[in-house]
Amino acid sequence: MTRTIAPRGATHGVARVRTLLLLFLAVAGVLLAGAAPASAHAALTGSDPMQGTVVDKAPTQVSLTFSEQVALSDNALQVLDPKGERVDTGKATSTSGTTYAVQLHSGLPDGTFTVTYQVVSADSHPVSGAFTFSIGAPSQTSVAVSGQAAGGGFVGVLYDAGRYISYAGFILLVGGAAFVLACWQRGAGVRPVQRLVVSGWLALTGATLALLLLRGSYVGSGKVGDIFDLSLLGQVLQTKAGAALVSRLLLLAAGALFIAVLFGAYVKRDEAAASEAEAADSEADAAEDAATEKKDLTFGLAIGGAVVAAGLAATWAMAEHASTGIQTGLAMPVDVLHLLAVALWLGGLSTLLVALFRAPADAQIDAAAVRRFSRVAFSSVIALVATGSYQAWRQVGSWSALTDTAYGQLLLVKIGLVTVLVGIAWISRRWTGQLSEVPAPEAVAAAVVEQRAKTRTKVAAGSGDSRRAAQLARQRAAVATARDKRLRDSDPLRSGLRRSVLAEAGVAVVLLAITTVLTSTEPGRTEEDAKAATSSSSSQQSGPLSLKIPFDTGAEDGKGTVEVTLDPARVGGNEMHVFVVRPNGKAFDVPEVKVAFTLEAKDIGPLPVTPDRIATGHWTASGVQIPLAGDWKVEVTVRTSDIDQVTVDKNAKIG
Repeated sequence: MTRTIAPRGATHGVARVRTLLLLFLAVAGVLLAGAAPASAHAALTGSDPMQGTVVDKAPTQVSLTFSEQVALSDNALQVLDPKGERVDTGKATSTSGTTYAVQLHSGLPDGTFTVTYQVVSADSHPVSGAFTFSIGAPSQTSVAVSGQAAGGGFVGVLYDAGRYISYAGFILLVGGAAFVLACWQRGAGVRPVQRLVVSGWLALTGATLALLLLRGSYVGSGKVGDIFDLSLLGQVLQTKAGAALVSRLLLLAAGALFIAVLFGAYVKRDEAAASEAEAADSEADAAEDAATEKKDLTFGLAIGGAVVAAGLAATWAMAEHASTGIQTGLAMPVDVLHLLAVALWLGGLSTLLVALFRAPADAQIDAAAVRRFSRVAFSSVIALVATGSYQAWRQVGSWSALTDTAYGQLLLVKIGLVTVLVGIAWISRRWTGQLSEVPAPEAVAAAVVEQRAKTRTKVAAGSGDSRRAAQLARQRAAVATARDKRLRDSDPLRSGLRRSVLAEAGVAVVLLAITTVLTSTEPGRTEEDAKAATSSSSSQQSGPLSLKIPFDTGAEDGKGTVEVTLDPARVGGNEMHVFVVRPNGKAFDVPEVKVAFTLEAKDIGPLPVTPDRIATGHWTASGVQIPLAGDWKVEVTVRTSDIDQVTVDKNAKIG
């Protein structure tokens, strides 16, 4: 007797596969829709002039320093005056390392200027932001900076969905083909398995084309109308990300040839061998020749498939996290191994799921094939642990980043899911080891064929009454289906295996979604390095911070301007001066002034400060403590009479 695993009844199999598909789409939608816009993997670590500072004279240029090298477009850096007019001379250039500068026109007036930037980091993710500085003194500005980060909006959602689909397609294509060649060669002729692998190829190809079209708008304007802009497409083709996507399409063309051979010539090889054996003088010699030819074809397909699969994995490694940061020469091949291990495990698992639930009764998968996949999956898990540990160390860098950064927290979730998946896989291995004997595939297939033949004969005999014949055919088909179901469900161990594999697939879907989100999240090491660099550059800031805020209490003599200066405007103790002047510039003798500092991002404050009056319109306070660096809201309450007072505020970068 041969150990076999028969598929369950068609109704229950289709229902469960549909349930898994709905789970796949639901999880993908929740994670992709709920995720923030793709986080920048290069961070702004410094600028000259610095954010929020007031300089005495107009600078000749504005320079920005990032945590890694970035790619610049023609309008990557822009400097706008208080009226929103550009005052830079044009395209930014690299001055040294990760610092980039844009020249300014001469003769700039006093006031608040806005610097905007939109660049692409070395790992292909868009980076955008804005900050202000002032010349002479702060002023009102009409510049309205969009709150949407680069890579966000509807185009960002489409791009993230394309990335998810491309990963899923890669896993189904590579994992499904590997499962057939390494574990279940008879599966090459099973139609549901063929559809699964072809669907993976179609998904990966379609997603790659979509990403190529979306790329220009994704890293640029974010407008839907720019998706089909051929000039943007031309620019994308000249970038590292564009080259990776084009390379992927070329490799997918080779993948199409591989699929055609696997599901064409490879399947027909057995049929041809059988015909040759019947016509040959020696059936043993014909069988031996056929086995040799099939072995050679299998070896050729394995080599060709491995090359295509490794090349496809490399298109991610050469353009994303592994291509930047530390040890890129080692990180990229490790990333390729990691992606291949994921595909072999999860793609093979998906193919096993289809074989268990959708394969016809005359093409059952045997226990030996499941055990072979179990060994492949175990090896893949070992490779995942090794390569994943290295990637985690490289991207996280410290224990604190593991818990204090979004990347580290997502990584902990991923580790937890992998642990659950391994536990379920261990249960599946136990079910496989306990499989009992059931009729061999040939016996089940023969019974099915015989039943179908009887049905066709009886239908033909009753062809005089087509309606009656059709009714009898449906009844006999229902009886045959029930008989097949009793045979398939006769062993409860196989039902347990199907349930455990289905659970594995469900967890794998969530794991894939988490992995996709991880690739668009700023690595913990980069985030911490950027914070350290920002803190270091902020601590070097010199000179007072000056804020001028107009006020109006509504009374007859209630208008004026309050100026708050903070020296040296950094974390720790500061000297604060408050000047209150009338609209004509003369000192305004008001009875009371109070100041409060609030850091809303950290939920700190308001921290009240009551300065002392030292002269008409001049108030001061010593030792004003600023506990953390950040964007502080400075609130000033001015009382001009016993009943008239107003509170005005302005944000400023302190520390």
